Amino acid sequence: QEQLVESGGGLVQPGGSLRLSCAASGFVFSVYDMSWYRQAPGKEREWVASITSGGNSTDYVDSMKGRFTISRDDAKNTVALQMNNLNSEDTAVYYCKGRHFAYSRIEYWGRGTQVTVSS
Repeated sequence: QEQLVESGGGLVQPGGSLRLSCAASGFVFSVYDMSWYRQAPGKEREWVASITSGGNSTDYVDSMKGRFTISRDDAKNTVALQMNNLNSEDTAVYYCKGRHFAYSRIEYWGRGTQVTVSS
């Protein structure tokens, strides 16, 4: 069964850092483009960052460039999101998504991990 499981969320003070991880199972991870999304309370889910299958290209929403870094380890079937200099606006549930590089209708979502930035 295809599965994505996020971890690494928690409570962090403003200016702090967190590293989220997403573990994949049940599908060929290496041929999936991977992304992180987030959803803050009362807001729609928004895209955060993506990394292509093979890891040759990354992309970020402009407001997070320089603070967030997405990476993948195909040997471990994981994708990570390093988040630095966090602020209260980063408080959200963070979701991992995998989409097949060739068949875009094939995609999987994790259940999310909560990130709370507060003093």
